[in-house]
Amino acid sequence: MTPVELARLHAACFTTPRPWSEADFASILTTTGAFLLTRPAGFLIGRVVADEAELLTVAVTPNARRTGTGRALMMEFDAASRDRGAATAFLEVAANNDPALALYRATGWQQIGQRRRYYGPDLDAIIMQLSFRPAE
Repeated sequence: MTPVELARLHAACFTTPRPWSEADFASILTTTGAFLLTRPAGFLIGRVVADEAELLTVAVTPNARRTGTGRALMMEFDAASRDRGAATAFLEVAANNDPALALYRATGWQQIGQRRRYYGPDLDAIIMQLSFRPAE
């Protein structure tokens, strides 16, 4: 997918927080450790630096939600992050994004914190973490 296609799909999926622009995608995809995972109805962008992964954004077309696309992208993110040496992953999600929170929890992510007013004066971010280390 090109930055134009990514921006178009992102705009179809998000209003808050604001959708990313073509320039945003072009920039993030050139940062150290960034990777793009795609499916016909969605995409995910992650980044691995040292032993930490970050899920930057995931978008699935509205008509393809609840079909397994998001879950498949999340599993692919796990594998890609591990392959790049990550031991732990982090993400931030809008506190009112119940579908995303449900997907993240269903794929093993746990809330570890909250950023007040991160997405604006009335919208907090939930910070989540996923460990790739085997349980002891």
